[in-house]
Amino acid sequence: MPRMPRGIIKREGRGYYVRRRVRGKPRWICLGATPEEARKRLLEGRLLVSSGERSTVSQVAERWLRERIALTRTPEGLIKATTRVRLYVGPCLGHKLIGKLTREAAWALRRWLESHERALSQQSVHHILSDLRCLLRWCEDVGILERSPFPRGVMPRLQERPPDRLWPDEVGAVLSVPEPYAFVIRLGLGTGLRWGEMTRAQSSDVQKGVLVVHHTKSRKVRRIPLLAGLREELRSRVGKLVSFVEPGAFANQVRKHSGVKRFHVHQLRHTFACTWLERGGSLAALQQLLGHSSIVTTQRYGRISDDMVRAEVERVGCVPTCVPSASGATVESVG
Repeated sequence: MPRMPRGIIKREGRGYYVRRRVRGKPRWICLGATPEEARKRLLEGRLLVSSGERSTVSQVAERWLRERIALTRTPEGLIKATTRVRLYVGPCLGHKLIGKLTREAAWALRRWLESHERALSQQSVHHILSDLRCLLRWCEDVGILERSPFPRGVMPRLQERPPDRLWPDEVGAVLSVPEPYAFVIRLGLGTGLRWGEMTRAQSSDVQKGVLVVHHTKSRKVRRIPLLAGLREELRSRVGKLVSFVEPGAFANQVRKHSGVKRFHVHQLRHTFACTWLERGGSLAALQQLLGHSSIVTTQRYGRISDDMVRAEVERVGCVPTCVPSASGATVESVG
């Protein structure tokens, strides 16, 4: 039998092992129970390491898009990740060898993205750096890198933005547009569906007064009870509920007919969430209706309005009053 390569040891009853550094710490890695399996896995590991030493970030990123992103994200998510890699990660870091990347590389990318000539928003910078982090972790998972060099603290902190809702006068204006635009507005305001979910919804998805949403962002089926008016309207429809495809073209027509120049389709979802909370609906139920995996996301989407906060302050009566303390002195109390 041919000799095993240097560095491989055999443990009785446990197979062949080799010592490698994983996440900066030395560990024994099992290569298999037989010499043939051990040689094959050792060769595969060497090829992965050598590919990291010879391959550039752009080359590895293209493989990452094919082998990981195409399988784990939606088609829209794949398009966005591909755009970020080819327009931003590639021009800044694409020429560097993936095996030679240091922690400074991510900081260099952030400085490059935030330079004045690009003028990207902090949210766009956050998404691009998130994809770089995902790429480097994938390299670690498949063995191209022993450890991801993505540093802590490089992600920009995003300022929370208030929900971009429609106000009552704007709701009346967009509902006055001609059909079939008005039906889409009513559907969005009555269900809180995303644009993609509305365009994929079929009349057969309405079952006993409940709209079953199959193709969701979280890939989880959710059920949305329909109000009586919308339920009756959907009974007369056959096939796809929404015939439009491009949200931009739809929004342009709504702006033209309604006069609401700031309208966009996602405002329907924000308005649904805000109205739900303002009418006393619970956050837990709203989380289920919107399909959020975290209640924190629901709180951000469904922030209550200033008018509701003002009404609550007047109802509760949070004004300082002077009351006597146990010692006889007067202290200020709230309420």
